[in-house]
Amino acid sequence: MTDINKLGKQYRITAHGVKTDSNLVQTQAIQAVIDKAAAAGGGVIIIPKGVFLSGNLFFKPGTHLHLEVAATLKASDDISDFKVLTTRIEGETCTYFPALVNADSVNGFTISGKGTLNGNGLRYWKAFWLRRSWNPKCTNKDEMRPRLLYISNSKDVQVSGIRLINSPFWTSHYYKCENLKLLNLYIYAPAAPVKAPSSDAIDLDVCKNVLIKNCYMSVNDDAVALKGGKGPQADKDPNNGGNFNIIIEDNTYGFCHGALTFGSESVHNRNIILRRIKIDHAQRLLWLKMRPDTPQLYEYVTVEDIKGSVTNMVYIQPWTQFFDLKGETDIKMSYANHITMKNLKLDCDNVFNVSNSEQYKLTHFIFKDWKVKAAKNPSIQKNYIDNFTLENVVVNDQKL
Repeated sequence: MTDINKLGKQYRITAHGVKTDSNLVQTQAIQAVIDKAAAAGGGVIIIPKGVFLSGNLFFKPGTHLHLEVAATLKASDDISDFKVLTTRIEGETCTYFPALVNADSVNGFTISGKGTLNGNGLRYWKAFWLRRSWNPKCTNKDEMRPRLLYISNSKDVQVSGIRLINSPFWTSHYYKCENLKLLNLYIYAPAAPVKAPSSDAIDLDVCKNVLIKNCYMSVNDDAVALKGGKGPQADKDPNNGGNFNIIIEDNTYGFCHGALTFGSESVHNRNIILRRIKIDHAQRLLWLKMRPDTPQLYEYVTVEDIKGSVTNMVYIQPWTQFFDLKGETDIKMSYANHITMKNLKLDCDNVFNVSNSEQYKLTHFIFKDWKVKAAKNPSIQKNYIDNFTLENVVVNDQKL
């Protein structure tokens, strides 16, 4: 765990001009504390007990964030309290709104404590669904809303202990981060009574050497989603890239669309491990989004030691939301290979919800040591995958 006593001078925001007033938006006052610490060589920005309302904050090299017990840093629900600038969102570098907490080029950056980042998302969610009701084609970005946490271009980052709740958009987004640890986090956004749209718990976007451990995730979208770029030339854009060497272990999942999802903006993912998790009523355990307007390669993936309940265990389908070949005529082939799923004890509706498609190729899958109950569809279409091994796979007390 993070020892803030080793991170330099401590800056308690209430000792530097920030008021204890949960109704007052204090973006400039809180940013001034961060800037003061950075100018003095760094230190720890401490959020004490209470609720502090803010727009976008930008942490700088040498600074850290610590949220004490019962401390809440809460996003303003007025989008005009957020800037418009160049950022990374949905697989592209573009002009959009930053997050509540942003940190760029901050090697060694930490967020720690027992407090809360609260996205205050209800107003944003209602506005999104209202817009979608009159314009079903509106994109996720059309209803202007911030993320909760965005860390980019950084090495040796650790986020631990805190709660991240009610994000207006993606909950936490990591772009071009290396040696990243996400530990003991509680991440939540509701599926009812108002759905929190696109509230992904953790989005890894061109990251490598990542550990996600001992976290709780329940959101109205994907829990861990691997991003990296989209479009027919996505693999040639230096802003894009793959996710490599990702370990996701010892976590607990409530409701989510996908426990581990590749896509929807993804180019290359390799050496991905999901293990020792407990899951309750997720819609999908492993979801491979195969996007026909983007070249994709998903390889060397292990899913093991899983207990609980899901709607779909394996879900592989074409992904065509906002499909755009950008003037090109031919779809892009996608590939998934060396996918191993073993030691699974699950209740589900569908074991193998996979479409056979000419737009992607699936090879070298291993299913081993399963004890599964399937309420609706227990079958596995072996001919959909080349070099497909089933070993000790028991579904509804029958060996397949």
